[in-house]
Amino acid sequence: MSDRRTAILEAAATVIARRGVRGLRVEELAVEAGVSKALIYYHFEDRTGLLRRTLAFVNNRAERYTTEQSTADAAAGPDAVTGPGTTTGDALTAGPLRRLEQALLLELQDLPHVRENSTAWGELRASAVFDPELRGELALASVIWVRGVADQLGEVRPTAPESALIASAERLTALLEGLSARWLNGILPLADARTRMREAIGVEVAHLAGRRHADELE
Repeated sequence: MSDRRTAILEAAATVIARRGVRGLRVEELAVEAGVSKALIYYHFEDRTGLLRRTLAFVNNRAERYTTEQSTADAAAGPDAVTGPGTTTGDALTAGPLRRLEQALLLELQDLPHVRENSTAWGELRASAVFDPELRGELALASVIWVRGVADQLGEVRPTAPESALIASAERLTALLEGLSARWLNGILPLADARTRMREAIGVEVAHLAGRRHADELE
């Protein structure tokens, strides 16, 4: 992706987070990105194309939070993930569980880039209700996100049925979007949102263990 195209997408996310999708104006976007209006239309043709690519950009940027943190954890060593003194059996669960928690809780951080990304995602998601083309892009991003969370749940509960992993991932990602929106709206304190997310992860992991036991009985 060219530097100017990236600059336009970064600026679009910023403007959407600041004014909402309905407040996005090409003139302001051009100033924010430091480019001409003609260059914006050259890269994205129309408003719908710009919104679709911005949604994909916001989604990809969110994925980097997890990747960068996972890399940092790997560099810090196993104790940074599982804690010193963890037994081998505990580590088999604690490591994947900790990574799952981090992947979801990284979306609930009071950092400027996280606030901007989450706000822009929420605005684009709301606009997709009225925009079929944007809806398709959102559906694809959501499927990829759910699949990723399901894979992480599978590392915590390797014997859980695939359908149960997907269902748990759908519930957790839906809850995360709701908690993020309430935090950004000032309805729910950040600490409470993070606590609710941790509690939900615990419930889902326990549920998956129960599903395994039920399947064995059948």
